[in-house]
Amino acid sequence: MALSAPSWRLPIRCLSKRTPIAQYQRRTAASNSNNDGASSGSNPVLEEYLRNNPQEAEKSGGRMQAPEGMGQAGDIANSSIFEDERRAQKQADSEDGEVSEKDGVRVGGVLRDPRAMASILDPNPSAREQWEKRQVIKMIRKGGRLSKEQFIKRTEREHLAKSHNMKTSVKKLGMLARQIAGKPIDDAIVQMRFSKKKIAQEVLKQLEAARDEAVVMRGMGLGNAAKEDAEDFNDSDPSATGSTSESLEEVKATEQKLPPIDIQLKSGQRHTVTDRSKIYIDQAWVGRGPYGQLPDFRARGQINMMRTPWTSISVVLKEEATRVREWEQREAKRQRQLKAKAWKMLPDRPIQIQRQWYSW
Repeated sequence: MALSAPSWRLPIRCLSKRTPIAQYQRRTAASNSNNDGASSGSNPVLEEYLRNNPQEAEKSGGRMQAPEGMGQAGDIANSSIFEDERRAQKQADSEDGEVSEKDGVRVGGVLRDPRAMASILDPNPSAREQWEKRQVIKMIRKGGRLSKEQFIKRTEREHLAKSHNMKTSVKKLGMLARQIAGKPIDDAIVQMRFSKKKIAQEVLKQLEAARDEAVVMRGMGLGNAAKEDAEDFNDSDPSATGSTSESLEEVKATEQKLPPIDIQLKSGQRHTVTDRSKIYIDQAWVGRGPYGQLPDFRARGQINMMRTPWTSISVVLKEEATRVREWEQREAKRQRQLKAKAWKMLPDRPIQIQRQWYSW
C-alpha cells in the first residue's frame, strides 16, 4: 500500500483549493456579468472616486457607475497624465465638432487638428514674432547685404558626417583621422581600403556613406557628372533638342573660364585643381564615447574589470572651390604684407648745408 505524504510536506499550490486558472476564470466571469463595467471590488479607482463624491453615488441609485470620461472598469483615472490629451480632444470635438478637411492638416494619413499641434510646433508665439521682427529690422538696416560668413554659406557647399561609436581607442583612430585629413574623398577611401589597421574597414564604410550623403543631400561633386550625362545624351540621340546642346555648350564655356589652377595648401604642398566641384576632406577629428566593461580573470579567483573604449570619427566634406578661395585670400594677404614692407626710395631734396662731418 502506497503511503501518502503528510499535508505539511505538500507544496503550497497543492494545498490551495483555487488554482490560478480557476481564479482567472472567476474574475473574468464577474467582470463580464456586469455590463456597466463596475464590478464590486475590481476597480479601486472607481471606489475612491465614489467615496470622494457621494453626490455621484446618490445619482446612480446606489449602483456604482463609472464617471464620465473613465470608461469601463480598469480604465485609466482622470488624474492620469494620459487622460488630459484624451479629455481635451473630446472637449474640442464636442464644442467645435470634427475637424474638416479644409481646416485640418493630414500627417501620415491621419487628419490632425492644428490647434492641438500648436502647443508643440509653436509653444511661444510672442517670442517667435519678436524674433521675426528682429530679423526683418536687421535685414533693413544692412540693406539686404550678407555678411562674409552668410555669403560663404550660400555660395559654397559643405557636409558634416559623424559616425557611430566604434570599439577602438582615441589614439588608434586619431592616426587614421590625421591620415585622411586634407585628402580628396576618393584618395582617402583608397587609403582606408588598403590599410592594415583593423578599424580602417569601419572608417572606409563611414567615408563612403558620407560621400553618398554629400552627393544626394548637398549636390556636391556633380561638376563632371553633369558634363558626362550631357555628352552621353547627345551622343545617344543625334536629334537632340537645342536645350541639351545649349547646356553642353554652357558647361564647356564654364570649363574654359575656369582652367586648371595650381595652388599651395596650408601645409606648403602644391596641389592642382582640375575640377572645382570635387569633394575633399577639410577636417577630420575623433570623439570619445562611453566606456564598456570586460572581465579580466586573474589568479586565485580574482577578476579585474577592464574599461573598453568606444570612439567616433567626424569629417567635414567641402569642394575644391573652397580651397581655391582660401588660397586666393592667403595670396592677397601676402601681397599686401609685401607691399607694406617694401623699401621705397626717398624723394630728392635740395642740399642746404654742406659740412665735412655734421650738419646743423
